[in-house]
Amino acid sequence: ALIISPRDVIRQEADISLVSDLTIDQKAALEDRIDQSLNVSSLVVNVGGIGLYPSMIMETTDINWLAEVISHEWTHNYLTLRPLGASYLASSELRTMNETTATIAGKEIGQQVVARYYPEYLPPPVDSNAASQPTPEPDEQGAFDFRAEMHETRLKVDALLEKGKIEGAEEYMEERRLVFWENGYHNIRKLNQAYFAFYGAYADQPGGPAGADPVGEAVRQLWSRSTDLASFLYQISWMTSFEQLQRSINGAEQ
Repeated sequence: ALIISPRDVIRQEADISLVSDLTIDQKAALEDRIDQSLNVSSLVVNVGGIGLYPSMIMETTDINWLAEVISHEWTHNYLTLRPLGASYLASSELRTMNETTATIAGKEIGQQVVARYYPEYLPPPVDSNAASQPTPEPDEQGAFDFRAEMHETRLKVDALLEKGKIEGAEEYMEERRLVFWENGYHNIRKLNQAYFAFYGAYADQPGGPAGADPVGEAVRQLWSRSTDLASFLYQISWMTSFEQLQRSINGAEQ
């Protein structure tokens, strides 16, 4: 998918599906043409699945990843028939609510599917990055905390953009990309506004590319207070704004 964000603020303006067999050079050439002609930030990202009917999922031999992504996309199908999913494109907040909800449900359902039908492939519980985030090469893993480092990067980028320092923010993101590269994250081709606009919507865990965006935290709070996944999905699926989610959480606190 081709993701487009303005340069002066991190916000997804467009998500355009592309053919799946583009080479790295073709992706880079497309991004350069878009950036130069429209003065925007763009990035071609890989997607694991698309919430169509039936859903489209990338081929893989990893049963845990497959179960999670299928569950994620079918959660989108469930939401599409309800107000939250129907409002997916209405605002960046609603997109984050949708993607964070689908990520939470995907992990929960996917794990239960593997535990029930393929228990021999169920991995031990670990505190891993979101499935939507890139992972380091095995021989490069160590003390480097991807989510903490990416969270710090997003916060500083937001601060620079808020001050109107667009070029400074872009130079900083390139510096940080090299840091991630040196720590094994070789599949981060570019670190720009479009990167954060896309990956920041998958906020099922604290930190990471979402930065200080309060939407993901609110979804996580609603999930933590729900009695089970079904009640969580039912409640959030009928919401049509971030304000409605906030009122629900504030009401529960009172």
